[in-house]
Amino acid sequence: MVKFSKELEAQIIPEWREKFVNYRELKKQIKRIKLSRLPKTPQDVNGEFGVSIFDPIRYFTNKINNKFHDPDNKTDIIQVRSKNMEDSEEEVYETELSQLFSEEDEVKMFFAKLDDELNKVNQFYKKTEGELLERGENLNKQLQILVDLKQILNDRLRKSAPPSPNSLNSPRSWLSPARSSNSSEGSIELGESPTSDHQSLETQEAIASLKRNGVSFDNSETITKTKQGKHKMAMKINIPATATATTRAIAALTSILSEDFVNNPRKELGPGEFLNGKKVQCAEKTIRSAFVELYKSLGLLKTYSSLNMMAFAKILKKFDKVSNQQASANYLKAVKETPFIGSGKAVRLMDDVEIIFTKHFANNERKKAMKFLRPQQPKTSHMLTFFVGLFTGCFVCLFIIYALLADLSGIFSSDTQQKAYMEPVYPVFSIIALLSLHLFMYGCNLFMWKSKRINYNFIFEFAPTTSLKYRDAFFICTTFMTIVVGAMVVHLFLLATDVFLPRQVDRIPGILVLFFFALLICPFDIFYRPTRYCFLRIIRNIVCSPFYKVVLVDIFMADQLTSQIHLLRNMEFSACYFVARNFKIHHSACDAESGRLFREIAYVISFLPYFWRAMQCARRWFDECDVDHLANMGKYVSAMVAAGARLTYDHKQDHKHLWFAILTSVVATLYQLYWDFVKDWGLLNYNSKNLWLRDDLILKKKCIYYISIAFNIVLRVAWVESVFRLPKNRYAEKQLLEFVLASLEVIRRGHWNFYRLENEHLNNVGNYKAVKEVPLPFRETDSDG
Repeated sequence: MVKFSKELEAQIIPEWREKFVNYRELKKQIKRIKLSRLPKTPQDVNGEFGVSIFDPIRYFTNKINNKFHDPDNKTDIIQVRSKNMEDSEEEVYETELSQLFSEEDEVKMFFAKLDDELNKVNQFYKKTEGELLERGENLNKQLQILVDLKQILNDRLRKSAPPSPNSLNSPRSWLSPARSSNSSEGSIELGESPTSDHQSLETQEAIASLKRNGVSFDNSETITKTKQGKHKMAMKINIPATATATTRAIAALTSILSEDFVNNPRKELGPGEFLNGKKVQCAEKTIRSAFVELYKSLGLLKTYSSLNMMAFAKILKKFDKVSNQQASANYLKAVKETPFIGSGKAVRLMDDVEIIFTKHFANNERKKAMKFLRPQQPKTSHMLTFFVGLFTGCFVCLFIIYALLADLSGIFSSDTQQKAYMEPVYPVFSIIALLSLHLFMYGCNLFMWKSKRINYNFIFEFAPTTSLKYRDAFFICTTFMTIVVGAMVVHLFLLATDVFLPRQVDRIPGILVLFFFALLICPFDIFYRPTRYCFLRIIRNIVCSPFYKVVLVDIFMADQLTSQIHLLRNMEFSACYFVARNFKIHHSACDAESGRLFREIAYVISFLPYFWRAMQCARRWFDECDVDHLANMGKYVSAMVAAGARLTYDHKQDHKHLWFAILTSVVATLYQLYWDFVKDWGLLNYNSKNLWLRDDLILKKKCIYYISIAFNIVLRVAWVESVFRLPKNRYAEKQLLEFVLASLEVIRRGHWNFYRLENEHLNNVGNYKAVKEVPLPFRETDSDG
């Protein structure tokens, strides 16, 4: 049977951990009571001179009193009373002990601690419940405005086009895709008055409802609120950037500039603009998301209430067992009358949200509504685990076969043969190998985040139903590597048999790249389509980072790209090599030593990941005006300078460029290490109770953090090999060493990822955020200003 402490730990809401009952501390108090009631022996005195002869007598007297104590006289044991604090109106609870417990300090300490926990739980519950009730009230107002606007739009659509029998019965007919957002049909110009005589009764009722909510139609400007005091308030639609960015396709650069940077998507409607179906549709999606998040919050609050109630019941049961009294009944009776149990406002609001959501967003279909409000987690299939093991075994067997074929064919016997074989093969296969390694490290991260209860789906804003699990990441990784090594075996076998010309055989790596690219953009719902499209959307946001609002998942992915520069360089070489072959261009154009254009593009590719990350920092500084973002941008600028210096030294090979490369690399490395440990990991706090770490640690063993710091330092200075080159006599040795160093950087990044998200999780826990906040679309602005 699982102990309740472990059960509580498994079900506790990580973001609210500090606001739950401290069950472990209360158990320690119970243990102290138990030890204090045992008769002392000379061995237990620990340095005291002698033991009182009355201790055994007191012990047996207490036993006799407890045995013959009247069990019905429960009110004399403890009394829980409530009172208001002098400096605030908060209600607190205090326990008064009867004469039976008045002389026992451990019992006093236990009930004092229990009262503190009860007051903590109540205060947090009341505060959170009040916030959720306020959100529910605001959402109801927003929904009423939305319903009225939909009614007005539906009336305009019915007048502008002959209605069909199906559209009349559809509650979402105003969202018809046949209506263009630029057309005047199905839209209301914000400067016209819709209160003319030919309006339908439903439209007039909708306008009257808007007026009751403080909204009126004014010929002079826009939809306005009635005059309040000396100012006139305008009701405008505020479409959040995250809501519009995910629904737009990749537009031209000029469109991106006008929509996402010059004209901020958060900008409200102005005079003469159109309130069309598309804008109201975006508002509806936002309100629907807000209702879903409100329902999640209420569900978490309900869980919080039930778990804490169970904790109080369990700990009082333990106290009764140790003290041989029946004190739990009185205390539990008082607990049930406290707000976190007795208040049913949150439960009633949950029922109201279900009814409202079913009516307005699910066409009165409760089953459909529950798919949004209570999405079911897909069950983990053992078949996936089976395929992970199967493909792992296939990968190992194919790799052994490849090694034997390479040895038998003598393909690596001379440097000329090595270069002729590896030029078309190595870059392509190393790309997929590095990508698979990164996926493997991500799968390890997912496993650790889940085991340590780090809510990565919430932090990254992933949908729990479609986000990758660690088994999925391992499955993709092993599948890719099996395909890659299988292609390497086929390629080497065909070269050795001389059945086809080498030029024809060398097309296999290019076909493999085209296959993976086609799989990435495949529109069919196969092989993790939500994840593939999410990846493409994030890459788009990174490439256009100055023009999109930056969120954490974009930052996280851009950081991954800075560790895959070797992969990007191989992509450059592969593209150049296959283009040169197909168009009969001399291969020296793809040589870093003789191809000038290739060398210049190498600089660009080495700079791009750092440039994108720097632009994200610039955008965040523009949005938040936080100087730390400029300091972070400086880190990536220094990395760009160091990368350029090392590339230049690679071509020039003189002492001046050598010392410049060393200087810039040392500065960039120190900059990066400081940011890794202090900003990204939150470590090296000299005031911490954990020496040079931080106060809150998720991993129990502190030594792991110190080892991780040393590991990160060692791998951060791997650039030393690119400056002070080790002697490499053969072409294959050089390529292999570069691949190993690139793999170590990927491993370092995967190792960095865990602590980065751990720190983000702890910061989020400090703010008690368990669900995301959805900005509401309708808001008031001062029309005079």
